[in-house]
Amino acid sequence: MLNRWLVHGFLFGLCWPFAALAQVDLSTLDQHMKGPRAQVLVLGTTHLSGMPASFKPGLLEPLLQRLATFKPDVIAIEALSGETCDLMLRHSAVYSTVDVSNYCWNPAQAKAATGLDVPAAIARIKSTLADWPPHPAPHQRRNLAALFMAANDRASALVQWLRLPETERHAGNGLDDNLVALLDGLRTKRNENYLIAAALAARLGLEQVIAMDDHTGDNITIDNEEAFSQAVRAAWNSASAQARPIRERADELSKGEDMLALYRQLNQPETLRTQVAVDFGAAMGDPSPQHYGQRYVAGWETRNLRMAANIRAAFRDRPGARVL
Repeated sequence: MLNRWLVHGFLFGLCWPFAALAQVDLSTLDQHMKGPRAQVLVLGTTHLSGMPASFKPGLLEPLLQRLATFKPDVIAIEALSGETCDLMLRHSAVYSTVDVSNYCWNPAQAKAATGLDVPAAIARIKSTLADWPPHPAPHQRRNLAALFMAANDRASALVQWLRLPETERHAGNGLDDNLVALLDGLRTKRNENYLIAAALAARLGLEQVIAMDDHTGDNITIDNEEAFSQAVRAAWNSASAQARPIRERADELSKGEDMLALYRQLNQPETLRTQVAVDFGAAMGDPSPQHYGQRYVAGWETRNLRMAANIRAAFRDRPGARVL
């Protein structure tokens, strides 16, 4: 299993699977639709865990303010859902447990605190949100945070935590001291799912974020992992000169304090086109008889298509939704 190779690509939009459709006019497909159109804003991001030591979470405030003006009512993040993690763990013959551990939290602490495994916690969340009051009491938010932790949805748990007044962020209602410590740590953890998505969701009055990532289709079975890695690295190296200018510019901006400038750079169409060319485009030129490059791209295509489906499912019953 070689999932970890499929997370090194820099592209966070869903451009690659649909590149071949660029010349197709899709504008008339919904010309007879009577209902409101959804609006989807895709934000490309670097992994904040790789930011330099000088980075401080407060530098993201201008970005958060700009995103807030879009007023999303659905925020989707690159994370596996608790449901997907539970599925992968239950099918160890299909999915490597090592791969699963790379993408999924161990919910043991939350299960110990709540007495709920992931499926039971998900069921409780659905019933709780179905009867959620307009102005929930602090004990209800603490309980929902505990349920999200048990469901392996830490970002949504943090949303509930951030919506509590500081004086109400304490143990109780399913949260023990261990879970409280975890939640407090997530507030400043260098991760875009927490510092951007959860923070924005709480600011906008949302109750959760949507984990839309997928690794069920990119678990490539490779007989010779070393040969695979060498082939993919060779492809990347062949395009390093083309990639260098945009990567150096991103590195330069990462060291500064203007996060809006960094995110504008990351989301420039030319930046995205170059990233596709030097990653997936280069891999397609891999000459190995095992076609390692094509298999690498196939894993990413599958992952991207399933992520797109997960995003669509997040607002399938909400015509006119605004989705980030």
